[in-house]
Amino acid sequence: MPNHLAARLQQFLGFTLGGLDYGLDYAAVQELRPYHMLERFSSDGELIGGVAHARGVIMPVVDLRAAFAPGPALPAPETEVIIVRVAAGLVGVVVERVTGVVRLGPQQVQPMPEADYLIGLGMLGARRMVLIDIERLMSVAPAAPRQVA
Repeated sequence: MPNHLAARLQQFLGFTLGGLDYGLDYAAVQELRPYHMLERFSSDGELIGGVAHARGVIMPVVDLRAAFAPGPALPAPETEVIIVRVAAGLVGVVVERVTGVVRLGPQQVQPMPEADYLIGLGMLGARRMVLIDIERLMSVAPAAPRQVA
């Protein structure tokens, strides 16, 4: 592949949630861990899956299955944790299954302006992949509770 084409390609780590394909920037990935091998200290919530310890680092765990996939988010044997580097540090992201790394050029990504944390829709042949900006997703603050008058 010529260098000028390789420079424009971006790598995404693919994973599934609720039967749909998603991807995040592969450059943010620190490592992959099977869910059952992650040492968890607590599991206090549906979306924030608690705190875990991996290779000497304590990090929050966010269960994207609860946010993006309908139904109960019980761990299966193929459930994995993608450990990503974001501005706030390391975060464990729980997904149903990692599907591999894909390379996409700018012409293969359709922008999705509806959500701050979505890069776009990646198209690789017949495969469609929702591309997540993991940095923005991890920095999205929950809405403040409304006061009733």
